Amino acid sequence: MAKENRNEEQNAEIQFSVQKVYVKDLSFETPNSPEVFKMEWKPVVDMHMTNEANKIEDNLYEIVLSVTLTVKINDKTAYLVEVNQAGIFFINNIPEDIMDRTLATVCPNILFPFARETISDIVTRGGFPQLLLAPVNFDALYVQQQQQAAEQEKTTH
Repeated sequence: MAKENRNEEQNAEIQFSVQKVYVKDLSFETPNSPEVFKMEWKPVVDMHMTNEANKIEDNLYEIVLSVTLTVKINDKTAYLVEVNQAGIFFINNIPEDIMDRTLATVCPNILFPFARETISDIVTRGGFPQLLLAPVNFDALYVQQQQQAAEQEKTTH
């Protein structure tokens, strides 16, 4: 009987769908305006990203992709933009061994274009030239993160 249940689970169809995509939080600051508009536009962009997965209920997950950009001219901050782009995903029958990877790569790959568009829009509305972020390889970031975790595990034991 237990063997039949395991076979049924293995043969169950994987289900994945996007239920909702939304901006959870958005911040835009221009601390050195209007002076920054007089400066020669040679920006230095510093970008940080994080990804958080929260189980809402069975098979429903909220993924929040946080992108923070600090754009400086010389040593003055031209602008700072923070976007928490979120999505609710229905995920069913994905094996546990690939669930973490799905939450860390597939979902952010879906959310990133929305965050990119929001950032571009808010930067333009702030009076600055359009900023188009380059695509991000979340799969490579995940592999790198796993390797770093394995290295840390080795050094602590």
